[in-house]
Amino acid sequence: MKKHFLLAVLLLPAGLFAQSLQKITLTEAYELSQKNYPAVKQKDLVKQTAAISLENLQKGFLPQFSLSGQATYQSDVTKVPFSLPGLTIESPSKDQYKLVADVSQMIYDGGMTKEQKALQQLNATVEDQKVEVELYKLKERINQLYLSILYLDEQLKQVDLVKTDIQIGIKRVEAQVQNGVAFKSNLNMLKAELLKTEQRAIEVKSSKKGLLDALSLFIGRELAAQVQLEKPVSAGIVANEIARPELKLYSEQQKFIGQQEKLITAKNLPRASLFAQGGYGRPGLNMLLNEFDFFYIGGLRLNWSLGGLYTKKKEKEQVTINKKMVEVQKETFLLNTSSQLKQQQAEIDKLQQLLVSDNEIISLRKSVTEAAKAQLENGVITANDFLKEVNAEDQARQTLITHQVQLLQAQINYQTILGK
Repeated sequence: MKKHFLLAVLLLPAGLFAQSLQKITLTEAYELSQKNYPAVKQKDLVKQTAAISLENLQKGFLPQFSLSGQATYQSDVTKVPFSLPGLTIESPSKDQYKLVADVSQMIYDGGMTKEQKALQQLNATVEDQKVEVELYKLKERINQLYLSILYLDEQLKQVDLVKTDIQIGIKRVEAQVQNGVAFKSNLNMLKAELLKTEQRAIEVKSSKKGLLDALSLFIGRELAAQVQLEKPVSAGIVANEIARPELKLYSEQQKFIGQQEKLITAKNLPRASLFAQGGYGRPGLNMLLNEFDFFYIGGLRLNWSLGGLYTKKKEKEQVTINKKMVEVQKETFLLNTSSQLKQQQAEIDKLQQLLVSDNEIISLRKSVTEAAKAQLENGVITANDFLKEVNAEDQARQTLITHQVQLLQAQINYQTILGK
């Protein structure tokens, strides 16, 4: 029992320690969110729909069967206008019956089936790429959540630094109060500020939990409060070639529209098929035999619908217009994307300059705070004066943190806009 208890005690901290070391990267967040996003299910549905459509189109070359029948009564029938001695030619009955079975085999359809299959495959590619575009847009949302959590992590670190400075001040003022050289109100002021700082930590942790819950929902994995989000390392701007999935979508749409033009040509070509008919009726093929009889007929059938020639020219003009519309959409997208890249580049340049001055300000503020600690210990300044310097350094560090995260966000946004 003692051994089991000791083992449990040893394993418990190890489990907690492993949980506290849970890590995730931005790239992993991208991959998990795309796998977990409901829209990804459309890709399988698109494949299934395309497979069914292609299978149905292929069946167009299978033998086609039909069965028809009719019973009619007509006002008059064909009669022989003369008579021969000893020969009677009976006229057909006015009530006539026919049951016909027809089987046909397509041997040439003008390439219609081939072009329809190609069109269906291109349509599936277009729909699949639309899903890719939607999934790529998800990266923007993941960027916001991920970087916001990183920002709050840095805020928590800064809160700890402020708490440390205030606690140092409290220890020094406590000694002064005990020695009767400082008022207790100064001590209470520092303690109240420490409580405010702890409240600030509670607010930051609460905001972080909300963001972690949202990120967990997107990636389909529970993230503990102790999770470590690795800070992305920007590779820098080395290329300006846009490689967004939208561009591939426009390209596939152009192919799809081009295939429609081939289909217009195919549907206006003649079709040829073999056929055979068999039936039973009165009269049969021999109109002079007024009785029920079996019959059959077979041969080659040619069908050429010329009605489509009236609209062929306009249909092709419409295809040309549709191509131009897609090209305009592509040009508009490239213009807007290039504009966004310019804005992000300007933002990156600005933040890089601000960070230089931020570090200089913090260095100066830190020296002032250190001096204030010594002055507080020697009773030269009050607790209120000390807090002013601590808060000034805190504000400078918060500004640095904000600019650092903003720079990282601008760099990541640049790559996201670029399509990297």
